[in-house]
Amino acid sequence: MADESARRAVSQIPLLKTHAGPRDRTLWPQRLKEEYQALIRFVEQNKAADNDWFRLESNPDGTRWTGTCWFIHELLRYDFRLEFDIPVTYPDTAPEVAVPELDGKTAKMYRGGRICLTEHFAPLWARNAPRFGLAHLMALGLAPWLAVEVPDLISKGLVVHRERQREAAAE
Repeated sequence: MADESARRAVSQIPLLKTHAGPRDRTLWPQRLKEEYQALIRFVEQNKAADNDWFRLESNPDGTRWTGTCWFIHELLRYDFRLEFDIPVTYPDTAPEVAVPELDGKTAKMYRGGRICLTEHFAPLWARNAPRFGLAHLMALGLAPWLAVEVPDLISKGLVVHRERQREAAAE
């Protein structure tokens, strides 16, 4: 992890106990309950640290997740939609998070806007499965990816703040 504050924040996310995926009809509801509890805890700790940066919601069976995430750069907030499906081999396999608006704008992304997590996050997930969950995916996967890629995309002019887009359209 990048620094001690990140390590401390992640250590406060509860580890999950139930080893079940969406195909396990009896244990999946328990795993889903643990996922929600960990996500709620992570969001609460982010808000307490004035670091609120995403919203997530799932379909009724917890297999499809959608939401928004945002990144503050030079005092401007950049909002992005995000989505992912829970793989059938979950929790042994991490979900692939997609940020559709950024599709094709960076090499660290697969078709459909799925962000590349193979180099750094996938080995970490593999070592910690099934104890890691969606809150860990957000904290250790999406957050560092946004922190690296969004400023680079902004500097290259591939991502423009919506206020600047309106100004350019009005001219």
